[in-house]
Amino acid sequence: MPLGSLEQHGPHLPLDTDTRIAVAVARGAATGREDVAVAPPLAFGSSGEHADFPGTLSIGTSALTELLVELGRDAACDWDALLFVNGHGGNLDAVSRALDRLHAEGRRCGVFHVSLAGDAHAGRTETSLMLHIDPGGVRMDLAAAGETRPVSELMDRLRRDGVRAVSPNGVLGDPRGATAAEGRAMLAELVDGCLAHV
Repeated sequence: MPLGSLEQHGPHLPLDTDTRIAVAVARGAATGREDVAVAPPLAFGSSGEHADFPGTLSIGTSALTELLVELGRDAACDWDALLFVNGHGGNLDAVSRALDRLHAEGRRCGVFHVSLAGDAHAGRTETSLMLHIDPGGVRMDLAAAGETRPVSELMDRLRRDGVRAVSPNGVLGDPRGATAAEGRAMLAELVDGCLAHV
């Protein structure tokens, strides 16, 4: 089950970037396997840190946790196991809490977090992936660098004050120079990682 978000991704990427990437990874991992199906994506996540930007819709950590628990319980009625393919960092706490509860109930489930070395949000990594997955959805003419310090240095302020306080254009990284070829290679790496979890 792909998990994403609906939130700003700078001026050049669609609001559902995280969801589209999670779907591409899940579909890639399921290709050619009759024993694996991809559920429709859950496109709303925990994105409160992006609330200062128009278009962001967030259901928060508590609601997302409950939703994932209920989906996990229901999936166990018909499926041997459930793998969440999480494309949004803001969902980490909710996924972790939901898996703890589902595991305590004896359900087979896990998570593959879509992550690659590189910038954190709407930078070269996500832009390259989107140029490969959906080039028509990318506005490279609007791409501009944002805050380029490592996210580890920014995390406390991001959590406290939100993304806009750290990066006025909502970009954590530099999307300039992104290519579809780079995105294709990244997606292949992510699919391999997801297949290992499957």
